[in-house]
Amino acid sequence: MRITGLGHASVLIETAHGSIVTDPWVNPAYFGSWFPFPDNSGLDWDAIGQADYLFVSHLHRDHFDPEHLRKHISKKTTVLLPEYPTSELEDALRDCGFSSFVKPASGDVVSLDGLDIMIQALTSPTDGPIGDSSLWVSDGRYRVLNQNDARPSDLAAFRELGPVDAYLIQFSGAIWFPMVYELPARAKQALGKTKRDRQFDRTLRYIEELNAAYVFPMAGPPCFLDEELWGFNDIFGDESNIFPDQTVYLDWLDSKGHSEGRLLLPGTVATVDEPDCPTVHPFDPATIYASNETKTAYLREMQARRMPEVEAVKATWPHPEIDVLAALQDWFTPLLQESTHIADGINGGIRLTLDDADRGDVDILIDFVARTVSTYADEKVRYRFRTRRAYVEQLIAEHEIDWVNSLFLSCRFSAQRIGPYNEFVYVFFKCLSEERLNYAEGWFLEQNASEAAETITLDGWEMQRRCPHLKADLSRFGTVSAQDGGPAVLTCQMHGWKWRLSDGKCLSSVGHDLRCAPEGQTVPAGPGPIEHTPADGLRGQHEMEESAG
Repeated sequence: MRITGLGHASVLIETAHGSIVTDPWVNPAYFGSWFPFPDNSGLDWDAIGQADYLFVSHLHRDHFDPEHLRKHISKKTTVLLPEYPTSELEDALRDCGFSSFVKPASGDVVSLDGLDIMIQALTSPTDGPIGDSSLWVSDGRYRVLNQNDARPSDLAAFRELGPVDAYLIQFSGAIWFPMVYELPARAKQALGKTKRDRQFDRTLRYIEELNAAYVFPMAGPPCFLDEELWGFNDIFGDESNIFPDQTVYLDWLDSKGHSEGRLLLPGTVATVDEPDCPTVHPFDPATIYASNETKTAYLREMQARRMPEVEAVKATWPHPEIDVLAALQDWFTPLLQESTHIADGINGGIRLTLDDADRGDVDILIDFVARTVSTYADEKVRYRFRTRRAYVEQLIAEHEIDWVNSLFLSCRFSAQRIGPYNEFVYVFFKCLSEERLNYAEGWFLEQNASEAAETITLDGWEMQRRCPHLKADLSRFGTVSAQDGGPAVLTCQMHGWKWRLSDGKCLSSVGHDLRCAPEGQTVPAGPGPIEHTPADGLRGQHEMEESAG
C-alpha cells in the first residue's frame, strides 16, 4: 500500500490489487484564479494516467479538470462513480472519453478483483455542485480513507469497516469569505481568523473521531498567481489568511498532541505498509516553506512560467454580441417562476452590478418576490454582487449552470450584504438548470417534513440531536457558550452556524431554527414550514459562509 501525492486533492493509491488516481487537477481553475500549489505540472502524468481506476469526487474544478483528463488519463481506466441524484458527473466524464464505470450504492462495499472500495456520497444542495463524496479503499491488509473536502455528519460508516491506516482530509479554506466582502480591514481580519481557527478545529474533530494511524492534510491550499489576487497567498504572516499551507497545519496538529501527520507534496511517496509510514519527497520542502521569502520566490517563478496560460484565455471572455440583461431574463425568469423554497428563502432582491469601463456598466435586479429580472432602479436589496461584465458574458456564452463553481470561487467579485448569511442565495446560483433546481427544491421540502425527533442534553439545554442546517450530530459538534453575560448560544462546529438557545433562533441564516428548551422542560414538537423574515426587517452581523465547501 503506497500513496503518492499528486498535488491538491490528487493522489495515486497503489496496492497489490490495483491502483487508483483521484481528483487529478493541473490546469488553472475558476477564471484562471486557482493553481495547484506546489506546482504539479511537471509530474509524469502520462504514466500516472495508466492507473487501473479513476475517482473524481465531485465537479468542483479543482477536482474535475476535463482538459487534463482528456489528455493524460487512459480511457481504458475504470471510473469509480459516486451515486449522485443527477447524472452530471457521469455525463461530464463520458464527454472526456471514459466509458467503463463502477457505480456502487452510497455506503456499500464493493469488491473489485481483491480491492474493496466504498464511496459515501453526500447529496444536499450545499454539498459541492449537488454532491461531494469520500472514497474508502482496502487491499485486505490496509485501509485508506480519502475524505478530501467532503463533510459527512459523522464517520461511523467508515469506523465500522475497521481501523484506518491512512486518512486524507481537507484542512485549508476553499471559499471566498471573508476576502471579497466590502468590510473594514479589521473586521475582515477578525472573520478570517475565526474562519481559519474553525477549519483547523473541524479537521481535528474528524481526526480524533477516526483515530487513523497516519493523517495526510490535503485538498489545499491553492495559490493565486494573478496580481489582482496575489494578496490571498499565505506569504504575509497573516493569521487571518484562510489558505494556510500544509506545514502550518502540521505544526498546529503537532501542538495538539498529534504526531501522526505526514506532509504530502506533488511527487511525495508515502509507504503505508512500512513501520512509521516513511515519506520520500521529490525535493527538500524547505526550499519552499523555510520562510515567507522562500515561498514568495517560488510563487514568483511559478507566476512567470504559468500565468501566460491565463493571459491567453482572458481575451476570450468578453462577448460584446451578448445583451446581458435580455439573456439573463430569458435564462433566470423560468427558474424564478418554478422556485418555491429557494425564492421564498431569499425573499427579496439581489443586485448584480457588472463593470465595464469601455462599454458601460450593467446594473441588474434579480427579484425573488416578483420572480423577475430587470434593470436595477434603486430598489432596497440585502445582497449585492459586483464583478466584471466580461465574466458574466462568458458564463452566459457557456451557459454555465453553476456560478458558485466558476465566478464565486474565482474570488473575482466583491459582495455586500445586510443581515445574516442566507444559504439560499448561493444554492440558487449553483442550480441554474431545471434539473438542479427541481432537485434542490425537493430536497428542502423533504428536510422540512422529516426533521429527526431524537433529542440530546448539552450544558443544561435539551435540543434536537441533528443540526437544522446539514444534520451534523450536535452531541459531537455542538458547543454552548455565553459571552459577557449574554444569552446562551449553541455553535455547530461543522460549519460554524449559531443558535440562540432562549428561543432557538438561527443567528447565521434565515430559517433553520433549533428545537430546544432548558434541561427538564419539554422540547417543542418539530418543525413547521421555514419562516422567512422580510428582507427589510433582517438584523445581524456577518457570519461565516461555508456552503461552497
